[in-house]
Amino acid sequence: MATPPESTKTSLRQRLHSRAAERWPQLADLHIRHHGAFAYVDGELPDGATMPLLRLRYNGSATTWGFAIYQASNNTYQDSILPSGLPVGTPTEALDCACGLYLNDPTAWQPPTN
Repeated sequence: MATPPESTKTSLRQRLHSRAAERWPQLADLHIRHHGAFAYVDGELPDGATMPLLRLRYNGSATTWGFAIYQASNNTYQDSILPSGLPVGTPTEALDCACGLYLNDPTAWQPPTN
């Protein structure tokens, strides 16, 4: 697996922070760390507590990443399917999916209405 270039890491960080500010006011901040092809995303709550949310897997594209949800029950990440039915998608889709679960907002999984 390829490691994302710095420009992709910067773009990922900007997109995720922008989406969190727009859609997830319950989060005070996001923490993103990289290890090889993976980006680990933790949410910070207003009280300073952090919670792991998801892991993204770089596949050579800055816009489409693999998705794994954090499983608190066994402290691991499990490859998962996004609400679109696909195992890959945009980082913001993955963030919405994880936050919908961990912040108890199932509307995150509903398709937008016109």
